[in-house]
Amino acid sequence: MKKIIIVMPVANEEKTMGSVIESILALPYDNLYLYPVIDSYSKDRTEEIIRSYESTGRVKCIFYKESRGVISCYLEGYRQAIADGADCVLEMDGGGSHQPSEIPQFVEKLEEGYDCVWGSRFTKGGEMSNQPLYRRILSSGGTVLANLVLGTKLKDMTSGFEGFQADVLKRMNLDRFLSTGHMYQTEMRYYCRSLNCVEVPIHYIGGESSLKASSVVEALSILFKLKKHEQYIWK
Repeated sequence: MKKIIIVMPVANEEKTMGSVIESILALPYDNLYLYPVIDSYSKDRTEEIIRSYESTGRVKCIFYKESRGVISCYLEGYRQAIADGADCVLEMDGGGSHQPSEIPQFVEKLEEGYDCVWGSRFTKGGEMSNQPLYRRILSSGGTVLANLVLGTKLKDMTSGFEGFQADVLKRMNLDRFLSTGHMYQTEMRYYCRSLNCVEVPIHYIGGESSLKASSVVEALSILFKLKKHEQYIWK
């Protein structure tokens, strides 16, 4: 079976970190590993909790000293997963917004041979809960706008629950992504639009995080640069 590594940026998650890790380890896969990526922004016991599970042999805590935010942590997680021989890489949130119980559908599609598996809140069976109306509008509206500008046809262009064959990530210049925030998910989907991709429904449970106006401005700015920038992404 393929070696699958889950990359999960985390910070200040001590209340839920243990239960999230245990839920993932309880899944019926011996080939599934978890790489939480943490940086100095986290001030509580999250790192300590993660390291307490390293003795299982399936959890590796990555402290990314050079972190420039959550997206840089995602990309560093990809690099280390590839270096450690991952055949497939999953990306998900560590704060409880994404459900470990939904990991099997990503595994199934990757085992079937899909290059990319996108979690979708807006496809049949998907759901977005515990989110204010403005966040729902931004997420769904962002998908409509991205599809219009980029010529993509996905139901959800902004979800952060996704999976890749490692070969896809190996072919990318991970240091050349433009986005440092929420736009990263759309950027990745655009670059992978011509690959063998599939969407699967996910249930997204919102938390307390807020979306800054600067993130929206960055997203709009980057959206219109992606077509010209694509040449720098693929090796």
